[in-house]
Amino acid sequence: MSLFRTKPIEDSLADADEPGRRLKRSLTTWDLMIMGVAVAVGAGIFSVGAKAAADFSGPAVTLSFVLAALTCALAIMCYAEFATAIPVAGSAYVFTYATMGELVAWIIGWNLILELFTAAAVIAKYWGIYLSEVFRLLGLDIPATIDLGPVDLTWGPLLIVAVFTVLLVMGTKLSAQVSNVFTLIKIGVVLFVIVAGFFYVKAENYTPFIPESVPTGGTGTQDVMQQSLFSFLTGAAPAQYGMLGVFAGAAIVFFAFIGFDVVATSAEEVKNPGKTLPRGIFAGLAVVTLLYIGVSLALTGMVSYTDLAAAEAPNLATAFSLVGNTWAAQVIAIGSLIGLTTVIMVLLMGLARVVLAMSRDGLLPRSLSRTSDKHATPARLQILCGTLVALVAGFTQVDVLEEMINIGTLSAFVVVSLGVLVLRRKRPDLNPAFRVPFGPVLPVLSALLCLYLMANLAVETWIYFVVWLLIGFLFYFAYGQRNSRLNEKFADIRQMERDERADRLEREARSAAPEA
Repeated sequence: MSLFRTKPIEDSLADADEPGRRLKRSLTTWDLMIMGVAVAVGAGIFSVGAKAAADFSGPAVTLSFVLAALTCALAIMCYAEFATAIPVAGSAYVFTYATMGELVAWIIGWNLILELFTAAAVIAKYWGIYLSEVFRLLGLDIPATIDLGPVDLTWGPLLIVAVFTVLLVMGTKLSAQVSNVFTLIKIGVVLFVIVAGFFYVKAENYTPFIPESVPTGGTGTQDVMQQSLFSFLTGAAPAQYGMLGVFAGAAIVFFAFIGFDVVATSAEEVKNPGKTLPRGIFAGLAVVTLLYIGVSLALTGMVSYTDLAAAEAPNLATAFSLVGNTWAAQVIAIGSLIGLTTVIMVLLMGLARVVLAMSRDGLLPRSLSRTSDKHATPARLQILCGTLVALVAGFTQVDVLEEMINIGTLSAFVVVSLGVLVLRRKRPDLNPAFRVPFGPVLPVLSALLCLYLMANLAVETWIYFVVWLLIGFLFYFAYGQRNSRLNEKFADIRQMERDERADRLEREARSAAPEA
């Protein structure tokens, strides 16, 4: 049984139209653009840039954002070509199944589950924390956690995940409409913060733009585990800043662009996907990139990166506090809460769509791929995903796995980028509405940039990632391989070959009989 057997594109399209397992096409270009902004612009816009500037890039964090955006744009081009050729749910998993085979597709699907589940749980956790912060600013003393004896319950994640799980069960279009309102509000908050921040900008804070590389001075186990894999493999001592710091910062702020691959998972629910998908995805990426560059320029111009580095948990509110502005913290806290709200919704939707695609193929239980007759959504699966995310976010310290989100996404980006080249070679008859320009150059460049960003993630993150992959291999060989629907197809082919061979032997025996 081949581990690299591929699933024909025609089969994927047919599965998407199977009664009882189909989704409804209702999303427009505007919906996709807002969805991209909704999932990418969260509380991270107020914090991830500050952390990267303080610990890795200095004022050059703007370059880190540009590099991360460029990497994301190249990968998204590859996603757009695939999605217009195979407009079904499942994103990178489905694309890989059609080009590189079942085992690689399983790995990518498994990594997408890691990315989306961990991201949803981490962000739901932060939403609960920011909710308590907003209550505190309003003078209300409502604790974020409830003591339940042996465990503590963070109640906020359970609330927000439950609300959006219900909305997603009721229909993707309804969820998108609610998300649109929240997203427009948070864009307004971000623009307000950028404009307010530029009133405090001082040109000297941008100098030096790329700080000189300096050693961290640490040689202990913790320092080694927190340094990038690239530094570890090259034998470099743990250090920060310099050009390597810019690249390390890009690997960190790449978290800010997590989610555009999630937009591609909605391909099966998009009207006229050939035109709508590329336009919606790229418009969303452009808006997000401009917002992040604006925030990073305001942040590093307001205060020196060394002042940010001295803070325990640097964020945009830290910068406003250092220049004597106290009201901004309230705006940022409210903006963070609103920002995280829509992120959770899109991640929950993407998680359910990836599991839906894998269960359609039998690699996960087929019962998970049933959709409701009334709303044409995977209601049972959406409720299951929401329940698991809420429990993990509410009862565990899942935020320690934050970088796992980046490595899961980047691994999928690498495979999709290379998969475009395989698709073109295997299926030259296809004519997707969007094609990545400049032949194989940009897909290869995309894969190389993603690999380099992966190499700039911490050694500790790579260890967790390897453990996750090993668990995935065990699950595949214990369940997925034996229950794959391709088994039925290959069994039919093998039976046909056996029948043809038996017929041939029988004919040969008959023709040889008179001679005897």
